[in-house]
Formats: sequence, structure tokens, C-alpha cells
Amino acid sequence: MGRAWESPPGNLFASTLVRLQPHDPSPATLTLVAVVALHEVASTYASGVRFTIKWPNDLMASGAKLAGILLEREGNAIVVGIGVNLAHHPKGLDRPVASLAALIGHAPDAEAFCHDLAAGFARWLGRWRNEGLASVARAWEAAAHASGTALTANLSDGESLTGLYVGLDIDGALKLRLADGSVRVIHAGDVFEV
Repeated sequence: MGRAWESPPGNLFASTLVRLQPHDPSPATLTLVAVVALHEVASTYASGVRFTIKWPNDLMASGAKLAGILLEREGNAIVVGIGVNLAHHPKGLDRPVASLAALIGHAPDAEAFCHDLAAGFARWLGRWRNEGLASVARAWEAAAHASGTALTANLSDGESLTGLYVGLDIDGALKLRLADGSVRVIHAGDVFEV
């Protein structure tokens, strides 16, 4: 998407490796696993802050991005990369961003946060494997923008769609109800609240 990467000291930039097993749900849905775990952990560090998930994998606080997740696949292995603005956040961007330090007045210890996140990810990964995507999707939807929220999805082919969020598809894709009443399933794109 052409965005610069910054990594100041005090923030968390971590990766974990997931080796796929024969009966795992779709590997692309690991992004939902990671962001649900991240939402859970961030909420324990900042109990007075309401975090929401923006499809598919951004953690937001009051409309500002706090963290994001990227997946990369090599054979049967998925690298799950997670970046969290604990101590600092970039300035002068074209979109709002935040850090936990700005939200709660101090930065959590990155090592402790990473430890808690690893434990949370392992717990949600177990549920994903043993219960399927449905339990993860329910937790994702409970922490995401409300049903009926107006969203714009900018797709990789240049198309831009605006509609109302109506939930997740069975494979974790975003469902938007367009102005003509049809529902469009979005598998990839940059999504913004309108």
C-alpha cells in the first residue's frame, strides 16, 4: 500500500510462526485469530479504553490505529507479524494513529506485553484449530464495528465500494450491503469507516 514503516524503541514488533495442520481452517483467517488475541491483551493493559477491530486486522482506539497484523506464507508455514504502538506513534500521517502511552499515560513494558500476547495467541490458535473459525469469528464480531456501520472498501483493482457492514462471511471475508440492496463479499482491500 506504499506506506512507510517506522519502528521506534519501546514499541512491539513481533512475529510468530504457525505450521499448518491438515484440518486447520483457512490460513488467511489467522489474521482474525491474531487480532482477537491482540484486542484481548490490549484491553487488559488499558481497561478504560474501548478498542475496536477494523476489518480484517487493525486494532483501533477512538478511530485511531493502534496496531496491525500481516501474514506471509511459505509452504505450510505462516508468519504472523504484529506491530503495536506501545510507546510511540507516527505523526503527520493521512489517518489518525495512537499509542498506548498516549491513551493511558505510560507505555507498557514491551517484553511483558509480548509474553501476554503470545499466551493469548496460543489460546486463540487452539480454539481456531479445535472449534473452527466460528468461535474466533464471534469474538471478532463482538469487538468490531457494529452491524450497520457505513464502510468504504478500496479494492486492489482500484474499485471503491461503500456500503453497510453486515457481518463476516463463513471464511472471514467482509460482507457489505450496497445501496442497491445487494451484498458484496470482500476478501481483500483497505477498509475505512465513512
